[in-house]
Amino acid sequence: MTFPADLKYTKDHEWIRVEGDEAVIGITDFAQRELGDIVFVDINTIGDEVAQNDVFGTIEAVKTVSDLFMPVTATVLTINEQIDSSPELVNQDPYGAGWLVRVKLTDPADVDGLLSAADYEAQVAV
Repeated sequence: MTFPADLKYTKDHEWIRVEGDEAVIGITDFAQRELGDIVFVDINTIGDEVAQNDVFGTIEAVKTVSDLFMPVTATVLTINEQIDSSPELVNQDPYGAGWLVRVKLTDPADVDGLLSAADYEAQVAV
């Protein structure tokens, strides 16, 4: 499993890559492995401000559906259109082509409270 050091992580297995006042969000390599084959991603919060730790969508695998939790308070700007037709991208490249949403940060300081790569790796290694 990989844990890119340039990302921040949540205890709920989302990652965030901050790019100025915007950020890209996805699920971690650990999460996609736990879910198994991802068959559908449902995100209908485009244009909405979603509070930190609130649900911004769901991700469906062959045997389960899981909520997606917003790592920071942010407005959803766009979703990754590629995952509509190819949800398996989340399994194949969770930190790259399998990203989920791009958001505009409400308060960039929210990121400071998230887990580092080392902290997240320690959490999932238990």
